[in-house]
Amino acid sequence: MAMIAPKLDYSSKEYLAKVDAYWRATNYISVGQLYLKDNPLLKEPLKASDVKVKPIGHWGTIPGQNFIYAHLNRVINKYDLNMIYIEGPGHGGQVMVSNSYLDGSYTEIYPQITQDIAGMKKLFKQFSFPGGIASHAAPETPGSIHEGGELGYSLSHGVGAILDNPSLISAVVIGDGESETGPLAASWFSNRFINPITDGCALPILHLNGFKISNPTILSRKSTEELTQYFKGLGWDPHFVEGSEPEKMHTAMAETLDIIIEKIHAIQKNARENNDLTIPAWPVLIFRSPKGWTGPKEWDKVPNEGSFRAHQVPIPVDQKHMEYAPALLEWMHSYRPEELFEANGKLKAELAELTPKGNRRMGKNPHADAGHLVKELKKPNFRKYTVDTSQPGAVLAQDMSVLGKYVKDVLVENEDNKNFRIFGPDETMSNRLGPVFEVTKRQWMSEIIEPNDEFLANYGRVIDSQLSEHQAEGLLEGYVLTGRHGFFASYEAFLRVVDSMITQHFKWLRKATDQGWRAEIPSLNIVATSTVFQQDHNGYTHQDPGILGHLADKKPEYIREYLPADANSLLAVFDTILNDRQKINLIVSSKHPRPQWFNGDEAQELVDKGLKIIDWASTDNGAEPDVVFASAGTEPTMEALAAISILNEKLPNLKIRYINIVDLLKLRSQKLDPRGLSDAEFDGFFTKDKPVIFAFHGYEGLIKDLFFDRHNHNLHVHGYRENGDITTPFDMRVVNQMDRFDLVKEAVLSLPASEAHTAIANEMDEMVNKHHHFIREEGTDLPEVENWVWKGLKK
Repeated sequence: MAMIAPKLDYSSKEYLAKVDAYWRATNYISVGQLYLKDNPLLKEPLKASDVKVKPIGHWGTIPGQNFIYAHLNRVINKYDLNMIYIEGPGHGGQVMVSNSYLDGSYTEIYPQITQDIAGMKKLFKQFSFPGGIASHAAPETPGSIHEGGELGYSLSHGVGAILDNPSLISAVVIGDGESETGPLAASWFSNRFINPITDGCALPILHLNGFKISNPTILSRKSTEELTQYFKGLGWDPHFVEGSEPEKMHTAMAETLDIIIEKIHAIQKNARENNDLTIPAWPVLIFRSPKGWTGPKEWDKVPNEGSFRAHQVPIPVDQKHMEYAPALLEWMHSYRPEELFEANGKLKAELAELTPKGNRRMGKNPHADAGHLVKELKKPNFRKYTVDTSQPGAVLAQDMSVLGKYVKDVLVENEDNKNFRIFGPDETMSNRLGPVFEVTKRQWMSEIIEPNDEFLANYGRVIDSQLSEHQAEGLLEGYVLTGRHGFFASYEAFLRVVDSMITQHFKWLRKATDQGWRAEIPSLNIVATSTVFQQDHNGYTHQDPGILGHLADKKPEYIREYLPADANSLLAVFDTILNDRQKINLIVSSKHPRPQWFNGDEAQELVDKGLKIIDWASTDNGAEPDVVFASAGTEPTMEALAAISILNEKLPNLKIRYINIVDLLKLRSQKLDPRGLSDAEFDGFFTKDKPVIFAFHGYEGLIKDLFFDRHNHNLHVHGYRENGDITTPFDMRVVNQMDRFDLVKEAVLSLPASEAHTAIANEMDEMVNKHHHFIREEGTDLPEVENWVWKGLKK
């Protein structure tokens, strides 16, 4: 009869003693990365060449996180968990590197970093070292989907990751300094969006070690009673592990994590077996340990462990200050490395047994390298939804409402895969995406009061019920980082609230692309509506198109900026970006009734090629024009076309070329961006010297930059000039001189001087003056503006 192996007791003193030894090993490896570049196991006397010239990194958060990681490994093994680790506290990069090195996942990805003395030497030297790796949990780090520069949205990422991932737990370690940021404070409301049937679980672990860089942290100075009241009031179920004595802490952590995991499983089992969607109180772990735990107790006669002084490099030893080396040696030997590692540098077998195996290792969890999990979206044919433009400008439609019908069917066609969501801050209806609510709801786990509430349900593909751009953006990032698709729609000006988050996502993509082992993830899609030239009722505070310039400064291969001028080109943009990979796509779109210009073929060409000469709005007949009009954006296109119609009526022999631009950054030179236009192609559109009147949605400097190294500098840009107020829609264009009358005036004054041109310029000034008085008397725009319709050109 075969022998049955005894069931492992994960709570025994023997097992927890091994967990303690494993923890000491991770701390040793972490300190070594901070200081050493040779002699990793200190088998030889420490000499100056073994030490880095300038140790750079952080220690304070490391030992507490290593403790947490060791115990998460324990519950992964005990309960066979599918878990990822999200490291919120800034630059504690050694945590995920050390643990993935010890469990073998680091070596599987980087074979040169072997699990022996030679590999350990390379591991130590590369940390925060030229040509090496960053001091935070960067894209190079196995298991990471969140890195140290992203302070404040670890929990948003963690919740985004578990949406539609019912078996996944994201263990989100939140630093107590991080907990003071606005985005993190807002993200505690995430529990109102987690459905225990269809979603996984985010387990927040608030790591209270007492200090930031040089100040105490606010939550760490609150009592256990105060913290209990705080988290219970937010709807969480708080559990505490507090202290500094390792043996007691191991016992408490094991008992508490067991309780937490069993509560999570009980919540999910009850919900899934009984279809019980009563909002649960999800557990949150508050873990108090000293900052710099197990490190030097004091330095230079003042406390180090348990103070802000442990935050970065606690002992000032370096290659040029070896007088402090004895203190470093005492510290590193306190972990008793001879008990942890074999003579060849490999972790001892009885400790290696503690780490999860295969894809259960947090460094190898498939969701942390989710490009391999991506399922393509099923897309309806966008031409089913196109607006009739057989007579350009004759039909009025709301671009975002038309898009809403398309997105509604994207939701229907992908409901089985559950891999597409819409995120936003309470603006889905305002942004005219209402058609989606014909097939889905807003996901919302709190009380629903009928008929006061609308489109709320426990399950839905829209999350927009929290007024927080940070939260919506962070949830989408977590969702796409784990291999799913979606978009974030927001008022244009308020994208500036999260432009640093978008920057950090760009940096993630930039560095992740350099890692051959990371597969490409779905692109981050951002829709800007309530745009600057229509923000009439909210006024100046809601007028800022600066996200265009902010993103245009990034590496060109990762950024796309689309300015569709009508519904059909917006549809063609979405058809292009929904299954896109490894980019940030910004789409600027109107939600107000607007003339519709381009048929399906034109829209497709505008997106595919980025720009197009519009023959029906040009009179040059393919020859050299007298003047070039160009526009990018909804209102700029309408004003440019209105200006062309005025010019054509007054100067019927003037040869006008009109260019519409949708993919703005295609205007870049190929010297800067391989996607861009060659000089010959650029000249073919804009000529080498003819006046170019460019009506633009954003700040004018961006267009001037795009023209800077081209032949044609006869450029006249009319964009947003930081003038605004609560006024009429057309007046928003007038005060920025992006209106048809100022465009006509600019055009004629750029032509050879003549009495006729001067007379037209004066007439345009009179029209602006007439408009100015009319709106202040009537409160609405001129009839000749409101009733204007494109009637074609005399050719």
